Amino acid sequence: MEFIDIATEQTTAATDAIMGIMAIVAVVYLRRIGQHRPRKAALWMWVFGLLAVAGILGTIVHGFKMSEALEDFLWHPLYLSLGLVVAFFIVATVYDIWGERAAQRVLPIMIAVGVGFFALTLVWPDSFLVFIIYEAVAMLFALGGYIWLAFRRFAGAWLMTAGVLVTIIAAGVQASGAVAFTLIWSFDYNGAYHLIQMIGIVLLVAGLRAALRPHINSTE
Repeated sequence: MEFIDIATEQTTAATDAIMGIMAIVAVVYLRRIGQHRPRKAALWMWVFGLLAVAGILGTIVHGFKMSEALEDFLWHPLYLSLGLVVAFFIVATVYDIWGERAAQRVLPIMIAVGVGFFALTLVWPDSFLVFIIYEAVAMLFALGGYIWLAFRRFAGAWLMTAGVLVTIIAAGVQASGAVAFTLIWSFDYNGAYHLIQMIGIVLLVAGLRAALRPHINSTE
């Protein structure tokens, strides 16, 4: 299999790989610091673990020359991973707002929604816009939730708010399809999305670090 020779696809693949590595590091770190709140940590480990899977698959799809059939096949698990990332993000947010029982109730519903999004991509291959809308609704819910928690002085909530806001900005850049720039290398809207989302990952992990410390959190 040969590396792709399109400059913007190369940077998209490279930034996908970096984002995937960052997500793996986040999983390892959360496992280490989340031992006294294992269920909360586990939800976020699922978020970052699935993001890592999407990053790895994105690296392959964007970074290598392959047959159209193989590329189409790889998009299926990638879409499934993305759909479940958003689903677990919502469940983790519900956990912080309303507690563990509420999160347990919505978990199977959101998994079904995530799988449902994946099923939609099977019958409607050009449905990435649907994912953008799905992600936007989820992130706006999370943004409102963490702003509310921040005013209630929930540990790490302002950092989580910032991380969600950066994620929304990143999704907006990707959805625009119009961003392109050169910063040593050439980037398009996908590469720009990855660069911005890396900042979001750092902010989210910093917020989780504050929340998972063994001090008082208002809803746990």
